[in-house]
Amino acid sequence: MRSYENRKWFFIYFFIFVFIILTIRVFYIQIINPTYKTLAEQNTLRYVYEYPQRGTIYDAEGRLLAWWRPVYNLSIIPFELEPFDTIKLANLLELTQEQLTSRIEKAKKMGGYQPITIYEDLSDFVVSYLYEHESEYKGILLEKRFMRDYPLKIGAHFLGYISEVNPKKLEEDAYYRMGDYIGVTGLEEFYEKELRGRKGVKVYVADVHNRIVGRYQNGLLDSSLVNGKNLYTSIDADLQSYGEDLMNNKRGAIVAINPKTGEIITLVSAPSYDPNLLTGRNRSMNYLMLSNDVKNHPLYNRATMTRYPPGSTFKIVNGLAALQENFINEKTFFSCYGGYRIASHTIGCHGHPSPTNIISAIQYSCNTYFCQVFKVFVDNKYFSKSSIGYERWRYYVNSLGFGVELGIDLPNEYGGFVPTAEYYNRLKGTRNWRADGVISVAIGQGEIGATPLQLANLATIIANRGWYIPPHIVRAVGHPDSLNKRYNTKIVVPINQNYFDLIIEGMEKAVTAGTATIAMLPEIRVAAKTGTAQDPPRKSHSVFIAFAPVDNPKIAIGVLVENAGWGASYAGPIASLMIEKYLTDTVKRIDLENRMKAAEILNK
Repeated sequence: MRSYENRKWFFIYFFIFVFIILTIRVFYIQIINPTYKTLAEQNTLRYVYEYPQRGTIYDAEGRLLAWWRPVYNLSIIPFELEPFDTIKLANLLELTQEQLTSRIEKAKKMGGYQPITIYEDLSDFVVSYLYEHESEYKGILLEKRFMRDYPLKIGAHFLGYISEVNPKKLEEDAYYRMGDYIGVTGLEEFYEKELRGRKGVKVYVADVHNRIVGRYQNGLLDSSLVNGKNLYTSIDADLQSYGEDLMNNKRGAIVAINPKTGEIITLVSAPSYDPNLLTGRNRSMNYLMLSNDVKNHPLYNRATMTRYPPGSTFKIVNGLAALQENFINEKTFFSCYGGYRIASHTIGCHGHPSPTNIISAIQYSCNTYFCQVFKVFVDNKYFSKSSIGYERWRYYVNSLGFGVELGIDLPNEYGGFVPTAEYYNRLKGTRNWRADGVISVAIGQGEIGATPLQLANLATIIANRGWYIPPHIVRAVGHPDSLNKRYNTKIVVPINQNYFDLIIEGMEKAVTAGTATIAMLPEIRVAAKTGTAQDPPRKSHSVFIAFAPVDNPKIAIGVLVENAGWGASYAGPIASLMIEKYLTDTVKRIDLENRMKAAEILNK
C-alpha cells in the first residue's frame, strides 16, 4: 500500500514540475523574448528595400575604372504568386518554359513574402511590357538594382568583381538578404563596406488578405538609403592598359609603385580578362569558363598570390644583410673561377671580370660572390652554429619584405616563403647542417619564394635608401582629399642607409655596362637588377626589378614573365618600356615594343 502511495505522489510532483517548467517557458517566449513576437509580426509586415548605388572607382586622373548602371531584375514573392501565362513570359525572357518554371519552383521553395530574383538585367522592352501588364502578373515585380560596369575593361585582378551573396555570408552578416550583391575579390571585396553603402527600407502593414493597409507605426522602422563611397586609386589607367598589352599571351605579373608614397601605379596579372565578363546574367557561365582554364588560371592574381623563386634579384637582399652585420664591405672581394663549388657539384656562373666586390657582383650578377657572402654570414664563428646564423640572416630577409605580408589593400595576399632553420632541421634530419647545405637560397633559388609585389617593394626600399610605405592602390575614400588612413606609416628597415648607396651603384652599372643594359634610357638614370629563376623541368622565369630616375625616384617596378628565359630577355624589356612610358609619356623604341607585344609564351 505504501509503495502505491509513493508512486502516486511521485507522478503528482512530476506533473507539477513539468507544469511549472512549461509556464516559465511560455512566459519567457511571450513576455521576455521578442523573437517569436517578431516572427509573428513578420507575417503581417512587408519590407520594401531601396538599393543604393555602389561606389564608383576612379584612376589617378579621375577616369572611370568601375561604375554602376541601373538595371531591372525580375523577382517573385512566393506567397503572393498567382498563376500566369508562363509561355508568354518565357518567350519574352528568351527562355524555355521549362527553364522559367524551374526558376520559379526553386524560388517558391524558399517561401516568404520577400522578393526572390529569378532573372537579371531585363531588356527595356521587357520592362515596358511588364509595367503595362502588371495586373496579369500577381506576385511578380520589377526591382531596380545597380549593376557594375567596367568601361576601360582593364584591371580585372585588382578591381575584382561582385556576385550574389552566398548562404554562409547571409548567416554571418545580417545586413545582407538573399539576392543581394557583394564584392568577391579585389577592391570590390576589400572595400565592400565602403562601396556598398546602406540599403533603405520602408515597412508596411498587410491585412489577412496580404493587402498593404499602411505604414508600420508611422515609419518607425523605416531607414533611408545611403549610396556607397567612391574610391580614388593611384592606378595610371594608360600605363595599366599598356602593361596588359605587353603581357598579352604571357603568364606573369607587373607591379609598379611610386616609391615616395607606396601607391601602386600599375598592377598587372597575366593572363587577364575583361572584368565585364563577370557582370550581368551571363556571369555564372563566364565564371565557369574562366575557372575551367586550368592551364592559365586567368582568375588568379599572380601579382600578389603566386610564389616564385626571385632568382638573382634576391642577391641584393643577401648582400644588404651581410653589409649590415659587417661581414663584408665594399673592399671585400671574392674570385669567381666560373662558379661556386660544393664537393663535386658546381653552381655555375657566366663569364665576367673577377674578382668582384659587392658593386661589381651586382653589376655582373655573380653567383659565386653571393654564395660566398651567404657562407661567410651563416657559418660565421660569431654564431655558435649555422642555424643561428641562418636565423639572423632570415631576420634581415623578413625586414626587407620577404616571407611576410606587406598589407596591400587586396584580399588573399600571399607572404611568399622564407624557410626557417627548424624547417631545414626537419628537411635534413639534423641540426648540424651548414651554409653549403642550403646555399641555393643565397641566389634566390631553392625553397625561397616571393611574389611580384614583394619584388617591386624591394625596388622601392632600395630607391628610398631604406624605407617604404606599405604598397596600396586606394589613395582616398569618399572624396579625393579624404586620404586613405590605412597607409600613412613609413616603415624603416634595419639597414644603414649608406649600404644602399653601394647597391644602387651596382644596379646603375648593371644598366650602363652589365647584365641590365636593356633598361638604359637616354637622359634618365635607371638602376636595375636582372634575375633568371629556375623552374625545372620548364624554362626559367624571366625576372627584373628597377627604379628611376636614380636621383629622384618616381617609379619602382618588378616584372616576372613565366618560363621566358633570361631576365634581360622579356622581363627587362617590359620593365624598361613601362618606365619609359611612365616618365616620358612616349615610347620611342617601337621595334622593342612591337616585339614584346607580339611575343607568345603561353604555349612554351
